[in-house]
Amino acid sequence: MPRPAGRTRRRILDAAYELFYRKGFSRVGVDEIAAFAGVTKRTLYYHFKSKDELLASVLDLHLDQALARIRKYEDRYSDNAEEIVTVLFAELAKWSAKPGWTGAGFTRVVMELADLPGHPARAVAHRHKSAVEDWYAEMFSNAKVASPRDRAREVAILLEGAMALILIHGDRSYAESAARAAKQLLRKR
Repeated sequence: MPRPAGRTRRRILDAAYELFYRKGFSRVGVDEIAAFAGVTKRTLYYHFKSKDELLASVLDLHLDQALARIRKYEDRYSDNAEEIVTVLFAELAKWSAKPGWTGAGFTRVVMELADLPGHPARAVAHRHKSAVEDWYAEMFSNAKVASPRDRAREVAILLEGAMALILIHGDRSYAESAARAAKQLLRKR
């Protein structure tokens, strides 16, 4: 009995997500994705014109889920700028302690595709990072932080930098250092 196209497409997306996240975009081939999803390569190409389109579709699917994960503790922030920063960086430290953690998938994809500025996955990553930064600005605005958009950009830089350094050094204390720097920025303004 044939499978419904929507379920097959979703299985391919889920398989690709898992493999891309674990290994990276360039280290995963279409044959491996098809096998992991339990479909033929022909079926994969029926649903996605290319590996590039598949990657963009994977990121699109996970865009809302990633934002929901980031916002899930929103009620804990209580409109206090220092508490917002404390929770953001504490969550980063906790997340980075998980076995097999490899950083933020959207950031990793863009790094892999740095030489391909028009790649469709980069556009999705841009939308994601912009939405996250907008959310930081909204939180800082609610907390009455001066220049909330500027502070949001600075905190985004510190979070991304902390993630990169945690990956490089295997040292989660970079999250604490970045949190201290973010709090100093909030106090100086």
